[in-house]
Amino acid sequence: MTEAPLDAARLSAAVVRPGGLWRSVEVVPVTGSTNADLLARAAAGEPEGAVLVAEQQNAGRGRLGRAWVSPPRAALTFSVLLRPAAVPRALLGWLPLLAGVAVAAAVRDVAAVDAQLKWPNDVLVGPAKLAGILAEAAGDAVVIGIGLNVSTGPAELPPPGPGALPATSLHLEGSQNLDRARLLAGILAGLERRYRTWSRVSGDTERSGLRAEYTGLCATLGRHVRVELPGGRLLDGLAAGVDPDGRLLVRMPPAADLPVAAGDIVHLR
Repeated sequence: MTEAPLDAARLSAAVVRPGGLWRSVEVVPVTGSTNADLLARAAAGEPEGAVLVAEQQNAGRGRLGRAWVSPPRAALTFSVLLRPAAVPRALLGWLPLLAGVAVAAAVRDVAAVDAQLKWPNDVLVGPAKLAGILAEAAGDAVVIGIGLNVSTGPAELPPPGPGALPATSLHLEGSQNLDRARLLAGILAGLERRYRTWSRVSGDTERSGLRAEYTGLCATLGRHVRVELPGGRLLDGLAAGVDPDGRLLVRMPPAADLPVAAGDIVHLR
């Protein structure tokens, strides 16, 4: 099953407002990657606030070089361009986590599906992946790409590759609201609110409330995990928390908690 095409005018009316973060919402029928498109525009000097939505991506990318594919109009695939000038570069790693919170919260609110987060920013329903997020930098700009499975059927979901989670969609999780425009408007509203609050306090995740909100939604914390680090090193331990830089703290007694900045996390039973 697929949904009706997205209406750029309706979306713009819902999210673009004087003094708001979002300046424009553009919908294209197909592109290779919305992230690649906005990264090129960022490098050319486009200001923050652009939203680019594709009804279909044929070269979408996920974390760790994985592909993200979906039938036309069965998912929300979009990117946003941000220029977080007020936030120190050392704290920009929180941006994809912030986006994950915005997506999970909108899914809960609009689609009434119990979404949670897997560190750093995969959106899960139970053990299956509902949405993925990829943040990429271009100078002082950050482009955040989001792919959310909405009406995808079981035969249309890709089989999980090595180390990847099985995929799901809002349709398969029984949601009665598959309105992609409402979902997108909800995600963008939540992303704007959290981004502006976080930026106003120079990326302080305690004062902005972001760290507390993230930990409340993160299904990784408190679980035993296997961490596959870049270079192939493996760690097993307890996911004990998230530090002020957004790194996962892995507890392996008797050593001190080890902060992990990048790696593939496997939830262990």
